[in-house]
Amino acid sequence: MRITAVTCVKNEGPFLLEWIAFNRLIGVTGFLVYSNDCTDGTDRLLDALAGHGLVTHLPNPAEGRNYQMEALKDARRQAVVSEADWLWIADVDEFLNIHAEGHTIPALIAACGDPQAISVHFQFFGNDGVERFEDRPVIAQFTRSHNPDIWCSETAIEVKTLVRGDFPLQYLGAHRPFVRKSAKAAPVWTDGSGRPVPDNFLRAAHERRIRKFPARGARGLATLNHYALRSLDSYLVKTDRGDVNRENRAFDDTYWRERADIAWQDRSILRHLPALEREIAALKALPGVAALHAEAVALHRAKCAALDTQPGYRALRAQLKAAGTLSPREAALLAELGLAP
Repeated sequence: MRITAVTCVKNEGPFLLEWIAFNRLIGVTGFLVYSNDCTDGTDRLLDALAGHGLVTHLPNPAEGRNYQMEALKDARRQAVVSEADWLWIADVDEFLNIHAEGHTIPALIAACGDPQAISVHFQFFGNDGVERFEDRPVIAQFTRSHNPDIWCSETAIEVKTLVRGDFPLQYLGAHRPFVRKSAKAAPVWTDGSGRPVPDNFLRAAHERRIRKFPARGARGLATLNHYALRSLDSYLVKTDRGDVNRENRAFDDTYWRERADIAWQDRSILRHLPALEREIAALKALPGVAALHAEAVALHRAKCAALDTQPGYRALRAQLKAAGTLSPREAALLAELGLAP
């Protein structure tokens, strides 16, 4: 089964090998990676991996527009995508945690009955007080999240979607495909428990629910672990970098507080950790890769240190350390109900 992962990156060098290694473990056979404006060696590391035949690395074709959507338009012209049986669009901080027996994408597809698309809900893992960046697997450092059935006071949570090659595609979105208007029949499309997705979601009938639907009961076979915050050091670097997918989007304490909930512990993805560490070591053993990874780590640490000298970032660090783990909407709801601490 040919499964291609597509992603956009900017300054993700320290985290790249873990993400590629993990996806290889769960069945991804090809990678299409678009990069733009990297200053931490991400692009050089990708070129080295491309030289070893592991990834296809291209410059992001967008110029001051929606970087991810422009890349996805281009992706459909690339052989690694057009010749794939399945397509997986995800960011480098997103890890597909498959609970189906075998814990691979082919196992998930089989457990869901071989549909044409599978939408898997986000589960946001909080920072949990981790302040300093460490060069070791992110999935091992962060194990606490919100209650999987509710996020920021909402029961409908965003998804990302595996797409089969014969899906009646109008165009690819970052979170889900859109059905071709001339399609004679609706595609077979399931959630992460193998159940049909809601019809309104399938048809993109409601603008506010285009990328999400209720998560309860939808994670029986898979969930999508999203490590959007990582360490406080790395989050500050992320705020300095800006959004890789959209121009002029900033990160602030609202973004942090919406993803800081640590009410729930989920260590299930650690089933992959021993094999993941071996796969990362195998990638580093390829000529040039270990040195380029080490360079990216050193540049990331240098950026952390540089930001700590700036009063604005020192103030933001203090603000985030003092922030609670309730999202703004949950805090407002508790206040409205008279339950605020």
